[in-house]
Amino acid sequence: MKKFIKLQLLAIAVVFYSCGSGKMDVPTAQTVDFTVNLNDRSNDTFKVEVAPPVLSEDNNIYQFAATAPGTYQVMDIGRYVTSFAAFDKNGNEIGTKHLSTNQFELSTPEKIAKIEYQISETWDTPVEVNPIYLMCGTSIENDHTLINGQAVFGYFKGMQGSPLKIRLDYPEKWHIGTALTLSSDGTYWASDYDKAVDSPILLGNLTKASLDVQGTNIDVYTYSKTSQITSNQVLETLKNMLLSASGFLNGLPVKHYTFLFVFEDKTAGAWEHSYSSEYIYKEAPWKDLKSSISHVTAHEFFHVVTPLNLHSQIIAHFNFITPVPSEHLWLYEGTTEWASNMMLFRSGQNSMDEYFKNLERKITIDTRHFDQNYSLVKISETSYTPEGNKQYGNIYMKGALVAGLLNIRLLELSNGKIGLVDVIKKLTKEYGPDKPFDDASFFGVVIKATYPEIKDFIDKYIEGTVPLPITDYYQKLGIDYDADQNKFSLMSQPTKDQLKLRKAWMKPIKID
Repeated sequence: MKKFIKLQLLAIAVVFYSCGSGKMDVPTAQTVDFTVNLNDRSNDTFKVEVAPPVLSEDNNIYQFAATAPGTYQVMDIGRYVTSFAAFDKNGNEIGTKHLSTNQFELSTPEKIAKIEYQISETWDTPVEVNPIYLMCGTSIENDHTLINGQAVFGYFKGMQGSPLKIRLDYPEKWHIGTALTLSSDGTYWASDYDKAVDSPILLGNLTKASLDVQGTNIDVYTYSKTSQITSNQVLETLKNMLLSASGFLNGLPVKHYTFLFVFEDKTAGAWEHSYSSEYIYKEAPWKDLKSSISHVTAHEFFHVVTPLNLHSQIIAHFNFITPVPSEHLWLYEGTTEWASNMMLFRSGQNSMDEYFKNLERKITIDTRHFDQNYSLVKISETSYTPEGNKQYGNIYMKGALVAGLLNIRLLELSNGKIGLVDVIKKLTKEYGPDKPFDDASFFGVVIKATYPEIKDFIDKYIEGTVPLPITDYYQKLGIDYDADQNKFSLMSQPTKDQLKLRKAWMKPIKID
């Protein structure tokens, strides 16, 4: 989920091996080998060498990413390539042609033994249009480096699904944080290009802290420019959130998760991935940062449910050349934003008053700063266009408000037995990381998994632009909402039915 602070949608990869830092042997057939020289950090460029398997005419294009999952922006990484050359096994150069912004044509691909190219970091390379969000880009400095896969690696035409081996040559005293699998030969392995993009890498003068949360291994890696923030501080702040998430979900759906933090000169936000997330913040005393980071990490971490375990085929098989939007940002981002705040509320980390203030803020931003003619589906479908991208941020406002209303409606229809998180967990069991749903028919799946009345809700508030029934729905919980004052408050004399539904809505989480 992107936050500027925009949160960004997750890149999903087909995972054949478990994530983590344990060393393992991996298959080498048809593997594309990458070597990145981080000992030479001159000119703010990554020096990359690619050793492919035997290529054919079907593989005559080397492709850099035009975009990346969840960024909802044009990236055109080919703009950052400063040199590109191909060689045969004897070191003779083979002809290449810069075919388009992101594509290099290879004249005789069957003879290619290696490709060498240099690609500039995105942080310190000015561009006139479509600048890349810091958390989605790359940085190469004397004491640390940030790699987001789509901004360093490319792939051969027809080989997006081929495995990657990535060798990183870096200063001896540096440490590495990533969710990629470390192989027995010291390289990092990704099952395909999507997985490499899905797994950012942070290297440098890092601190590390780890925690086991009910069977899930959590690693935190931190770069702090003046070393005033450590991973131990960060992890101590995250601990209750992680325990809350486990209680909220009745166990975490991943066995390993990696947090990457960069505390530098600017606050950019966060970007979540399947088994990791990264955060770019301006360095400051930890006491001034931890509250904000607690809320942002709660959102990012909840993406281990949506879309890691619940996503459409559009995300599962991402088109890095031509962006194709999914219409279900309401699920990936709106529901995730609602769930992260509800999780903090139910675990007692946020008070009811804080929860109400969060709702009030979202209502204000939704109604005052965004076009009310954009439905949640329209926000999704137009997110790659300049005009639609201006409305994207409302997915975290109206999207979260709608998810909260859907939760109340489900509780009402089930007499307090089934809420939105129960429906999501049910659907994750039906689908999962390796089984995407059909984007066009998913609303029917949701209706079938819940109640016929949910179709009317979807028609009005997700696909449509009917004003949200905030007052009516929260009254069902014995909660008043004064629209003129934009103020929530508890009713002084709620009915038994209202109290019963409120109890189901509040359902506390115990943090052990």
